[in-house]
Amino acid sequence: MTSSRPYIVRGLYEWILENSCTPYLLVNAMADRVEVPRQFVKDGQIVLNISPVAVMDLLVADEDVQFNGRFGGVPMDIYVPMSAVMGIYARENGQGMIFDLDEGDVKPPTPEGSDPTTNGPKLVKKSPQTKTKSPGLRIVK
Repeated sequence: MTSSRPYIVRGLYEWILENSCTPYLLVNAMADRVEVPRQFVKDGQIVLNISPVAVMDLLVADEDVQFNGRFGGVPMDIYVPMSAVMGIYARENGQGMIFDLDEGDVKPPTPEGSDPTTNGPKLVKKSPQTKTKSPGLRIVK
């Protein structure tokens, strides 16, 4: 099957605009073939405002996202392969979606509670004083 990512990006883009919000695209700037202004890349990522008032000639195709934007007053053609799109969300409230990495992008981490040397479960004794963590969000790079 083809990737669902371009369909989700297009759908969320429309939904964000219909709710009078500003769509932001989170991009892995270190991925192959990504053309973005490198001076604005932070921690290997860049956030791009893709609202109609901020860009010209926006095209969200099945394979990529392309548009022309101004960065520091200088026009630049932006090219982002769909595999480098990490998420799309509304600036005003953060509503949107962050995508899982495609298979082959990075080696999957060792599952929690397993021993990487034996690929088997690791025995862990829990003391009664062990605190449980409250659920929370974290950024995955």
